[in-house]
Amino acid sequence: MELILLCLMLGLLAGLLAGALGLGGGVVIVPALLYLLPLQGISLDQAAPMAVATSLATIAFTSMSAIHTHHRLGGLRWPLVVRLSLGIVVGALGGAQLASIMPGAWLAGLFGFFAMVIAVQMLVSGQRRAASVPERLPGTALLVAAGAVIGTLSSLFGIGGGSLTVPFLSWRGVRMQQAVAVAAACGLVIAVGGCLGFLYAGWGVTGLPAGSAGYVYLPAVGAIVVASVPMARVGARLAHRLPGKRLRQVFAVVLLLIGAELVYGRLVA
Repeated sequence: MELILLCLMLGLLAGLLAGALGLGGGVVIVPALLYLLPLQGISLDQAAPMAVATSLATIAFTSMSAIHTHHRLGGLRWPLVVRLSLGIVVGALGGAQLASIMPGAWLAGLFGFFAMVIAVQMLVSGQRRAASVPERLPGTALLVAAGAVIGTLSSLFGIGGGSLTVPFLSWRGVRMQQAVAVAAACGLVIAVGGCLGFLYAGWGVTGLPAGSAGYVYLPAVGAIVVASVPMARVGARLAHRLPGKRLRQVFAVVLLLIGAELVYGRLVA
C-alpha cells in the first residue's frame, strides 16, 4: 500500500512533465522506481529493467493524453512525427533488449550522466541562439536515422524521448511548443515498442514479484497512470502558455537535478 501511494504522487509529477515538457515522465519515474523497488526486496539487477519497463508502460498512457491536448491546440506536426517514428520503432525494440542484459548499477549511472549532458546542452544552446532561428529540418533518411537513435536510447533509459527529441528539433529550428508536441507523439511510439521488448525479455525470468508481466510491474503502472493521465492534460495546456525560452530553461534544470542525483548516488554507493 505504501508503494501504491508513493506511485500515485509520482504519477502527478510525471504527468505534469509529460504534458508540459514532452519528457514522458520517465526522467522522474525511473530514478524513483530505482529507489522504491529495492525497498520491496527486489535486487538492483532486476529493479533496473523493471523501472525502465514500468516507466515505458506508463508513458504509453500519459502520451495519449498529452497528444490529444497538443493536437487540439494545433501544435502537432504529424508528417514530422511519422518520419521520426519509422526509426523509433526499430530503435525502441533494440534498446529494450540491451537494457535487459545491462547491470543495474551501470544502467542507473548512465541514465544520470545522459540526463546531465542533455541539460547542459539545452542551457548552452539556449544562451547562444536567438529566438528567431530559421527551421532547417533534414531529409527523410536522416530523420529516420535520428528516430532510430532516439528510440534506442529512450527505450534503454525508460524515457518518452522528449529529452532527445526536443533538443534535436529545437537545434533544427523547430519552435519549442511544436517540438514538445512532436516529442509527446513520438513518446507513444517509443513506449509501445520498448514495452513490447521488455515483455519479451522478461517473460519467464524467475524471481520477479507478483503482478509482473515480463519486466513490467503492473501495480506501479496502474497507480502512476491514474494520477498522470489527467495531469498530462494540465501540463500540455501549460506548455502553450509559457514562452519558449522559459520552457527550455525549466526543461534543462529538471534534467540536470535528476541526472546529478543519479550520478552522485552511483559514485558514493
